[in-house]
Amino acid sequence: MKLKKPTRKSVKYWIALNIGILLMAAGTYFFKAPNKFAFGGISGLAIVLCEYVTPLVPWLGQPEITAIINVLLLIVGFIFLGRGCSLKTVYCTLAYSGEMELMQLIYRVDTPLTNELFLEFVLTMLLTGAGSAIIFNCKASSGGTDIIALIIKKYTSLQDVGLALLITDFAIAFSAFFVFKDIKVGLYSMLGLFTKSFLIDGVIESIAKSKYMMIITPHPETVAPFILEGLHRSYTSFKAQGGYSGEERTVLVTVCKKMEAFKLKMKIHNVDPEAFVILCDTSEIMGRGWGDL
Repeated sequence: MKLKKPTRKSVKYWIALNIGILLMAAGTYFFKAPNKFAFGGISGLAIVLCEYVTPLVPWLGQPEITAIINVLLLIVGFIFLGRGCSLKTVYCTLAYSGEMELMQLIYRVDTPLTNELFLEFVLTMLLTGAGSAIIFNCKASSGGTDIIALIIKKYTSLQDVGLALLITDFAIAFSAFFVFKDIKVGLYSMLGLFTKSFLIDGVIESIAKSKYMMIITPHPETVAPFILEGLHRSYTSFKAQGGYSGEERTVLVTVCKKMEAFKLKMKIHNVDPEAFVILCDTSEIMGRGWGDL
């Protein structure tokens, strides 16, 4: 069987996915776990369990416990969800656990890197939040509590996966008050739980943001070829009449990424100074041919 040659799109996809996994792993290993920020997720559960397991079995730290739970959840996911537990989820879960193990071998961290608790909280949120957002934008999942939420949805009357996930993560974050007996750690865990959801939504929206462009021009032949050949995008065109001048114009409508929009603006400025251009931000576009990274 002939193997398919990797395309530019697939290479960009896997690079982005692995950057997301690396950010999540770094944020969890270097900042989240040492400060005991247990704001949900399997990493949060592992941080809680470390308080009981590590004193009994010293070689079982947060990375090892995270890996064990993730593997068990993948097995449970395949049993109860079947194809609902995708190969991308398996890859992300194993890569996430493996990278934390590798970080531990390279540079072991048992205590916070600094004495600035708030600084480390911010770095935790930025790294794990951005990493999660990139993974979600790649239409993948790091597994963990996502699998638990999907099982809850499948076998109970609770059909809202987001609510099921929130309930699961809330229980983990709330347990920090009792496990660590430190109100500051508990409050940071609860704050992190709610902050992370807003941060992820913001990063996803920023990544997905594109430009809607309407170009009103008397010379469409100077602009249209560049959209097709220079940007490799398509457009919709129709005739219109100026309300003030009464002259006929062609309207070109297209959507493109932010950098592509910048190139198109420069091209229009150089070749068609009479054109009237309207640009709008858009974060959700559906249709064939769209959705490339």
